[in-house]
Amino acid sequence: MSNIHLETIKKWYPQALTTTDAVDHLLDTVEKHLGFKPEQLMHADSICCDDVNALQYPPRAFDMLGPFHMGGLNGFPFAGITGMNAFAHHVPEDGAVIIFYAPHIGITKSGNIGEISRIGQQSNSACCGAAQGALKKLISGEIIGGNISSLDFQMNTIEQIFLHHKDRILGAESPIFEATEVMYEAIDERMEVLVQATSYPCKNVILMGAIFINGDRDMGSFCQCKKFDSINLETGKRESLLEKYYSLNPSVIK
Repeated sequence: MSNIHLETIKKWYPQALTTTDAVDHLLDTVEKHLGFKPEQLMHADSICCDDVNALQYPPRAFDMLGPFHMGGLNGFPFAGITGMNAFAHHVPEDGAVIIFYAPHIGITKSGNIGEISRIGQQSNSACCGAAQGALKKLISGEIIGGNISSLDFQMNTIEQIFLHHKDRILGAESPIFEATEVMYEAIDERMEVLVQATSYPCKNVILMGAIFINGDRDMGSFCQCKKFDSINLETGKRESLLEKYYSLNPSVIK
């Protein structure tokens, strides 16, 4: 699928595809190499609860079962082990579990990162707002180590993740870009722990980790895949499908 704004996105994320293409590549790769049709896939996502993400989920994603939503602010899997166990037992007996997880970030038509133009608003707003808020507090030195409140648990968790990587984030050319990379790594690490702690009544667990990229209101959304692994639960063998995924679009920079 062509998109006139894709080149703007690729200045930041050179392997990005439109979200529609990303989902098509995902489902086509799974069917071709693992033999599962979309209706055999029990889908969970761990993406930010921001309304812009719900608006930008492509129709073909709903050919899968689900999604079961595991993510809270900026995509961290706050549903935890209880959420993972709950959705894991919804999978068809002859099917597979597929988990898509990603922090999100905005990029405008002009290439500004960390913000977008939203429907019905004249001025740009932060995207991800939680990440930008945590970054602002990190810059001003307002985050206190270990300070997590039940009143703002999710935001406080993101703040602690950023605080742990303070020098890396603040020393980057684009702190919000680097903060999103840090967030991806935190989500990926937690997801691996949750998968290992869960019993699945199926043979395969498929993990796709990515950066989800929101554009301005008339740009659509984009996705840069960073991990695409299939785990055979019977043998314990893990196979990366990332090269196969990108081979469907040879123009993507490797």
